[in-house]
Amino acid sequence: MQLVIVESPAKAKTIEKYLGRDFKVLASYGHVRDLPPKDGSVDPDDGFSMEWQLYPDKAKRLKDIQDAAKQADRLILATDPDREGEAISWHVQELLRQKKALPQKVDRVTFNAITKQAVTDAMAHPRGLDDDLIDAYRARRALDYLVGFTLSPVLWRKLPGAKSAGRVQSVALRLVVEREREIEAFVAQQYWSITGQFEMGGTPFKARLARWRGDKIERLTITNEADARAAEADVKAGHFTVDSVETKPLTRNPPPPFTTSTLQQEAARKLGFSASHTMRVAQDLYEDGAITYMRTDGVQMDGSAISAARRAIADRYDGGYVPDQPRQYQTKAKNAQEAHEAIRPTDFGKDKVGGGDHARLYDLIWKRALASQMASARLERTSVDLSDGTGKTMLRATGQVIKFPGFLALYDEGRDDSSEDDDARLLPAMAKGDAPAKTGVEVEAHETQPPPRYSEASLVKKMEELGIGRPSTYASILQVLKDRAYVRVEKNRFLPEESGRLLTAFLERFFGRYVEYDFTAGLEEELDDVSGGRAQWQAVLERFWRDFKPRTGEVMEQKPSEITAALDEFLGPYLFPDKGDGSDPRVCPNCGTGRLALRGGKFGPFIACSNYPECKFTRKFAQPGGSDGADTGPETLGTDPESGLEVTKRSGRFGPYIQLGDGKEAKRSSIPKDIPGEDFDLDYALRLLSLPRDVGMHPESGKPIVAGLGRYGPYLLHDGKYAKLTGTAEIFDIGMNAAVARIADAANGGGRGRAKAEPLKTFGPHPTSGGEMKLMAGRFGPYVTDGTTNATLPKTVEPEALTVEEAVALIDARAAKGPAKGKKKAPAKKAAAKKPAAKKAPAKKKTAE
Repeated sequence: MQLVIVESPAKAKTIEKYLGRDFKVLASYGHVRDLPPKDGSVDPDDGFSMEWQLYPDKAKRLKDIQDAAKQADRLILATDPDREGEAISWHVQELLRQKKALPQKVDRVTFNAITKQAVTDAMAHPRGLDDDLIDAYRARRALDYLVGFTLSPVLWRKLPGAKSAGRVQSVALRLVVEREREIEAFVAQQYWSITGQFEMGGTPFKARLARWRGDKIERLTITNEADARAAEADVKAGHFTVDSVETKPLTRNPPPPFTTSTLQQEAARKLGFSASHTMRVAQDLYEDGAITYMRTDGVQMDGSAISAARRAIADRYDGGYVPDQPRQYQTKAKNAQEAHEAIRPTDFGKDKVGGGDHARLYDLIWKRALASQMASARLERTSVDLSDGTGKTMLRATGQVIKFPGFLALYDEGRDDSSEDDDARLLPAMAKGDAPAKTGVEVEAHETQPPPRYSEASLVKKMEELGIGRPSTYASILQVLKDRAYVRVEKNRFLPEESGRLLTAFLERFFGRYVEYDFTAGLEEELDDVSGGRAQWQAVLERFWRDFKPRTGEVMEQKPSEITAALDEFLGPYLFPDKGDGSDPRVCPNCGTGRLALRGGKFGPFIACSNYPECKFTRKFAQPGGSDGADTGPETLGTDPESGLEVTKRSGRFGPYIQLGDGKEAKRSSIPKDIPGEDFDLDYALRLLSLPRDVGMHPESGKPIVAGLGRYGPYLLHDGKYAKLTGTAEIFDIGMNAAVARIADAANGGGRGRAKAEPLKTFGPHPTSGGEMKLMAGRFGPYVTDGTTNATLPKTVEPEALTVEEAVALIDARAAKGPAKGKKKAPAKKAAAKKPAAKKAPAKKKTAE
């Protein structure tokens, strides 16, 4: 028996269909072990030796692999064809060696697509494990561990609120923060445009002012309305004729097929997918055999794929769309690595696969790959100059015409932050001396715009340009920034949170070298040298560690107050920008005598007055120089008539709240967002402080019903069970009858999950078994059944799009495989026989302790 190891069960099922009975295919379910999250997992003093730990949830998977390996004559490691895939194979081999279960013959095979041809070809050409790729994996894993576990304790002690920092993630965060600084520092400049409206032969067109009073007009030349109106008058008064017509042929070549990075960018632009979602969907398409491997820097395609693409183009279009010679592409990305094929369909004859997001992403991949082998588009760009006769005023109209669409007939690449292009307008046929009819003049005021915030597509593109990180890691890097609340996403754009801004400032001030773009890209090049066998991995780590470790020690020795003072100075221009009137930007706006400075608090940094506690002015860290959000201290609402204690309104980490009295025992309540500010007074504050409220005794159970305000909003509580209320006002207004009804509704809603599942769709009787075919929602995903056989739907098939024919085919294919393997397990007797042993084991463990 030959044992084949792959990563995913979906991949295992597909490959098992292509191999003979002598092969058994098992999945590792990804990585099986990793560095334990504790100090000492990497020892720099012992050649960067590493201590590995098996993932707890992988113990059963490994036991299955181990048992099968003991019965196997040959182990075939068939994990993904990249660094991570090589690492998984290496981990599996090492674990089996430790368990003395490693077969005598061990081979490594890789394939770029999960098709029968690709898999059988790979099996015929095995190799050994690639030590260089394994060393590169170990170097990266050790480096990321050392940065994280050395830098994070510094952050926890010196920068309250910071969660962690990473080698690449911190540099990506710096890009987002620096773009925000550019936007904040941007000063808009007004400018004016003058456009003449003309008509020639019944076709309207526009021409912009290009020369006025003999001077060339650029975009920012006319900056005031007086000049704009004067220019408008001259255009209105002028009689314009065509002075020159210039036509230039243009050629546009198709873009290469997708790499990991360009797929993420284009899916974000055209489909609105996040990078992580794109990779999940692409993984499904790959495992179902629809596309080639989706983690790649390569833009080249296999010769047979190019031939198939050219045949598909010829079938779809006429011969003019197929270039004379096949197109060959070369990777231009900085630090390109792992020369796999580009991402392409495994069968160019299939223009549709699956449904929903899978179908949309496949369509994008198919069109891009096919277009990459199509003929160039031929265009004609026309520029027409219109002069008033004196030569002092001239207007220019530009446009372009597609003479032959070529690849544009199928696919046009998206662009980030693109605006309307004047060149895309069509112009009527004109010749020198023609006098188009002038129909009007437009005068528009504009303002220069700051650089746009990064979208996922543009941030991925920028990281790739700088050589930061690797395309296969971009999705996880961006997700970490969002998960740790260093950034937020608004309208598909990244905005840095105050924690992200402070972390970036801290790293720039104390670890500047390690968040430099060139340094990070240079380190990536060194790691790529390891994977290429051009560098020794411990030497690369040693060069980094001998500088990084002492620097962290120096920062750790500084007092928190010294750190805050250094950040106050470093961030001074941002936190306290020049007002332009010569006044001190640090003067407290509340007392007028104190000076503002950065302070560290339990919940993070803030701006405070030096006259504290006399002046209680504070401002959030992320509000540079403005008064919005400023907190001048507690606001007294009045006195509680029962206790005689003062009731104050305050601002806290989680928003505004009210407090009764002072000290640790003071009663507090948050102020819900649905209470209008004009309605909030002492009376409302006392009502909130009185919560929870007793509604009364339930007429059936005799147990109390309580209304209150909790972490998840207003609620009713009865007998340990909760029911939601619609708003804060309902806490005080709801009566017994309404409360009982609301509690009953909540109880009924909780029981719906136990009802018999209804089919999502019915298809009629199965042609062979006669059983009613139904589409059901199962625990592990949708499946189709005829009452006897259950067949899981492939990930690339959308349940709503499933047809009768597909349902029959899935059921027949599942029935042909015979009973599920799980049904072959021994009955309950075997489990019962194990019970005494199970009882003894804990007893021994307890005695040993």
